[in-house]
Amino acid sequence: MFKEPENIGTLINSCINNDRLAQEQLYRSYYKSMMNLCLRYTKDETSAMEVLNIGFYKVFKNILRYDASKASFYTWARTIIVNTCIDKITLKQKDFITHEINEAEEVNIDAEAIQEMKAEAILQLVRSLPPATQAVFNLYIIEGYGHKEIGVLLKISEGTSKWHLSEARKKLQQSLKARHNN
Repeated sequence: MFKEPENIGTLINSCINNDRLAQEQLYRSYYKSMMNLCLRYTKDETSAMEVLNIGFYKVFKNILRYDASKASFYTWARTIIVNTCIDKITLKQKDFITHEINEAEEVNIDAEAIQEMKAEAILQLVRSLPPATQAVFNLYIIEGYGHKEIGVLLKISEGTSKWHLSEARKKLQQSLKARHNN
């Protein structure tokens, strides 16, 4: 679990005043957590770093809008970073697959196979998914968004979101079986 820096209020105020050292300290404090987030939405570290830096630029540009009474700084910044990841995906992938289904096929993934794998191996499997499918999987499974919300964020229908989740599960299941059989 991420722990906010004890001096977060001071850091935010200094960042509002364009204090470069405070901006660097804030960036460093959140780097690992936010970089891991970006890695789940991108294909490689270079793309993740690009999205992270664009996201932090937006954080610093809009830091005056942060309201501590509504959310922790971590939650606020995380939302900006997730939206930046989504922006990158939708720019890259203008033509989402338009498959739609009313009921996504339920695919079960063997929990034992997942437990045996290291986090890095799981991340590699998720990163091997096509960008739109990867985004839906991350938003639904990791971030906890519903299909309707994902549809709005990615500008796709709810049915298309369900299809992408089903595809992600199928592809991950196939990859896990292949790894388990080797």
